[in-house]
Amino acid sequence: MPRIYLSPPDISALDHSSVSAVLTSNWVAPVGPHLNEFESGVAGRSGTKHAVALNSGTAALHLALKVLGVGAGDKVICPSLTFAASANPICYLGAEPIFVDSEPRTWNMDPTLLEQALEQEEGISAVIVVHLYGQCAEMDAILELCQRYKVPLIEDAAEALGASYRGRPAGSMGELSFFSFNGNKIITTSAGGMLVSDDEKLIKEAEYLATQAREPVAHYEHKAIGYNYRMSNVLAGLGISQLADLDRRIAVRRAHFEAYGESFSDLSGVVMMPISEEADPNYWLTCLTIDPEVAGTDRNKVIAALGDAGIEARPIWKPLHMQPVFEHSRAYGGACAERLYEHGMCLPSGSSLSEVDREEVIAIVRSCF
Repeated sequence: MPRIYLSPPDISALDHSSVSAVLTSNWVAPVGPHLNEFESGVAGRSGTKHAVALNSGTAALHLALKVLGVGAGDKVICPSLTFAASANPICYLGAEPIFVDSEPRTWNMDPTLLEQALEQEEGISAVIVVHLYGQCAEMDAILELCQRYKVPLIEDAAEALGASYRGRPAGSMGELSFFSFNGNKIITTSAGGMLVSDDEKLIKEAEYLATQAREPVAHYEHKAIGYNYRMSNVLAGLGISQLADLDRRIAVRRAHFEAYGESFSDLSGVVMMPISEEADPNYWLTCLTIDPEVAGTDRNKVIAALGDAGIEARPIWKPLHMQPVFEHSRAYGGACAERLYEHGMCLPSGSSLSEVDREEVIAIVRSCF
């Protein structure tokens, strides 16, 4: 296994104490006071009024689409340059994903192409915008379009807890938004997610569906099909301590990004992921592109060299419109996402990455030029 990982869990003594306190309390059932505290903490950090903790970000997106009424025959717009989990729940509901290309300024959804899709497609029930690698999309333009076309916006902020756009926290701008706490995210509950919104009715409906749609009576009564999607109280205990450490983690990951950028500034063909002046990212992963015609090497050779040294590195997300499972889906644009995938890569960026290990990563990358 790689010795230096891309973004491993960062577990502290405080995390051990927090989980131990949950176990000591015997609140190990799916719900409990720590779950309520974690929901309140994430809602506060994301600038929203209501939250429900779930067992994954994917479950959160599924429920977001469900409570917005998305169903069979509907269409949902989604970025192409993202992980498959940003689109899979669309298909769970029998709806059709419509993919939109990225723009080069933030690598996120292109508002111009989004407008084209909204103008040309009939039956659009929702738009999902992804804040890729911890940087917010150009939200003013995207929000204006969704309002003009009267289409609800879901923020996929799975990678972006702690980021902001023009002072507004990631997760506060959609009708519904969600985060992921998977093991590789900036904070983790080992597995888990959170759905947030200012709309209490939507969150209550999502919570109802996430707990097997059980009616509030003494016996087991069900009037709808539900899901077993709730986060456990034990994992919420880990989330509480992790959330308290979020600002330090952002600062460390930013330091990694800046150190990489400075160290590669003299390498021809290397371009760091652009950082928008309108946003404050959480620097979840340090990403860059390598132009082989200028650099004399390419992304794959650098990843292979790092792998030979026991260091994990990965390509940028493969666009969804290029994935076999979505080969029949419509896409608007695609050249930007394809170029980023062809030349882009992610470097070790975890908040537990030491400066010594980071220098080893830098040395190996430089040796490829």
